[in-house]
Amino acid sequence: MRTKNQTWATEFILLGLSSDWDTQVSLFVLFLVMYLVTVLGNFLLVLLIRLDSRLHTPMYFFLTNLSLIDVSYASIIVPQMLVHFLAEHKIIPYLSCAAQLFFSLALGGIEFVLLAVMAYDRYMAVCVPLRYSAIMHGGLCTRLAITSWVSGAINSLMQTAITFQLPMCTHRFIDHISCELLAVVRLACVDTSSNEVAIMVSSIILLMTPFCLVLLSYIQIISIILKIQPSEGRKKAFHTCASHLTVVALCYGMAIFIYLQPNSGPSILQEKLISLFYAILTPMLNPMIYSLKNKEVKGAWQKLLGKFSGLMPKLAT
Repeated sequence: MRTKNQTWATEFILLGLSSDWDTQVSLFVLFLVMYLVTVLGNFLLVLLIRLDSRLHTPMYFFLTNLSLIDVSYASIIVPQMLVHFLAEHKIIPYLSCAAQLFFSLALGGIEFVLLAVMAYDRYMAVCVPLRYSAIMHGGLCTRLAITSWVSGAINSLMQTAITFQLPMCTHRFIDHISCELLAVVRLACVDTSSNEVAIMVSSIILLMTPFCLVLLSYIQIISIILKIQPSEGRKKAFHTCASHLTVVALCYGMAIFIYLQPNSGPSILQEKLISLFYAILTPMLNPMIYSLKNKEVKGAWQKLLGKFSGLMPKLAT
């Protein structure tokens, strides 16, 4: 039976990164700039893909989805964090906390599955190039994207439901930058072993399974690339995968570090820093990675900038 002091909170207080005012102001400026760069970078990448017909391929269709996920994830976490940097009382209502947890978990899960889908796309492009267009048609790409979004949403709904049915007693302080899953579970005044099992199972299904599929895809891809002659052909094939491999390393590494060991995992400070990595750094870096490491995207930028510079004299006259 529940004791009398077990109740459900109506609001929470996020402790954030620091209580020092000068530090908070400095962090506000830094993260505001990074957030604006994130939104602008991903918006420009999506716009470039839409405007350049050479980028109307499955790879860039999935990349558009990835950019939308990145902007959405950052927008769920960062604006509220920026407000709290300048606010005296860093309160987040119960329903807002639940919504933030749901959307951040959903978008994180969607990204993990989508990266596996993108690995499959690269596998088809490198290993069976003659059948690539026939297999990776628009209908299949749309179904794969929908599968990513639906699987992430279902997992998040289940995790959010079982987390927010826990009684939080009178403890309202969340020692984190947002309503992160493990941080909220720690508030419970009952045994949370079933929640930890659910987190572990979810991590295996939605994190490790896509990660293993990515590994299998790239084992096949690398084995094919090594057989390509001459070396210029190998270099070209590798360049088609380099951007995706970099993003995979960034996204999967930190998540595996946190969620596969919820009991003996990272410290609270490490959790905060890793959450910042996902909320700000990764969404900001992804469009840069694809722009700098991908020849097709660099070529599209040059073409677009060439058209723009050609229009400037006409507009001036």
